[in-house]
Amino acid sequence: MRIFTIGYEATTMPELVAALTRAGVRQVLDVRALPLSRRPGFSKTPLRGALAEAGIGYVHLRAVGTPAAGREAARKGRQAELERIYSGQLELPEAIAQGAQMVELATETPSALLCFEREPAGCHRLLLLKWVAPHAEVTHLFA
Repeated sequence: MRIFTIGYEATTMPELVAALTRAGVRQVLDVRALPLSRRPGFSKTPLRGALAEAGIGYVHLRAVGTPAAGREAARKGRQAELERIYSGQLELPEAIAQGAQMVELATETPSALLCFEREPAGCHRLLLLKWVAPHAEVTHLFA
């Protein structure tokens, strides 16, 4: 399985869509617990609309997002704390189901995991892939 990741920090919607299109991504898997953003266009509904205009599908996988305490740890650069909190999140039944759904969707259609952080090292996307799809070929767009 090949999967892309992308963070929309410090980018515009046209830049995001262009990067996804260049990579051949046909579906975005939004792995934010809360698909809201202060950046114009990156909240769930407008994001879905902009992607649809480009012929890119959108699926929100809330259960594999980072809980509030994990987001706080990530903002403060406490990686070990983020990993501990997030590993607990991934043990929840809904997260297990959505992790399996993520793998199935990405196997069927060229997909990109989307979150805020531009650099994957500071985001739960790496942890998610490490625990749910450890053998996937991963390409980080914008990294």
